[in-house]
Amino acid sequence: MKFSRIRLLLMLIAACLVAGPGFSASQPFEGVITFKITYPGNKITENQLALFPKALTVMIKGGKSRTDILTGGGSRVEITDHQEKTKVKLLNMMGQKYALRYTTDDIAKETAKEAPVSVELTSETRNIAGYQCKNAVITVNDKSGKYTIVVYYTPELGGKQANFDKGIYKDIEGVLMEFSMKTSEMTMRFTAISVEKKTVSSKEFEIPPDYSIISKDELKSKIGSKE
Repeated sequence: MKFSRIRLLLMLIAACLVAGPGFSASQPFEGVITFKITYPGNKITENQLALFPKALTVMIKGGKSRTDILTGGGSRVEITDHQEKTKVKLLNMMGQKYALRYTTDDIAKETAKEAPVSVELTSETRNIAGYQCKNAVITVNDKSGKYTIVVYYTPELGGKQANFDKGIYKDIEGVLMEFSMKTSEMTMRFTAISVEKKTVSSKEFEIPPDYSIISKDELKSKIGSKE
C-alpha cells in the first residue's frame, strides 16, 4: 500500500469521527467514552499498521461532544454542538494547526452525499463497557454494491440527536458503542472499552489560540487536503 493511499485512509478514518457519540437533552451525560480501533481481516504490514490509530476518545458535556483521534502524522479533533448543529475540525499535522468551521448547511450537504441505507433493528443485545446495547444491521447501498454493518448502541447515553451529523448512522436512536467503517481498502471497527462519568472542562470545546481558522479551499491550497 503506497503512502499516498495510507494518507487517504487516515483522512477517511478522520471522517469516522462523525460516528462518535453525542448527547441527549433528556438523558444528560458528562464524561469520557474511550474506544479501541481494530482492523479485522485486513492484509497490511506491521509498518503500515503503525501509521493507523488504535484508540478514539469522546468527551461529552451538555450539548457538546469532542472526539479525539491520534494518527501517525498528528492529531484530529471534532467539536460538535448538537444544539446549534454546527461543528469544528481541529487538524494538527506535523505541527501545522488549523481549525475548520462547519455550519448546519455544510453538515447537511456532507450528509446528503452519503450512500442510501436501510436499518434493521433486531432483538439481539450485548453488554459493552457496562451498558446493555441494542443491535441494528445497516445495509449500505454504495456505488460499488451493497454491504452490511453491524451496530450496537445504547439509548442510556443519548438518543437520535446524537447522530444528526453521522451519515449512515443518522437513524440510530442511541449512542454508538460498536460500529465499523468500510472502504475499498479496509474495514475499521470501533468498540467502546470504557465509559467514565466525570466533570469535563468547558475549555475542551473551544478552539485553542494556537490554531488558525481556515477555509476548506485555503487548507487544500496549503497541504492538498480534501477535508
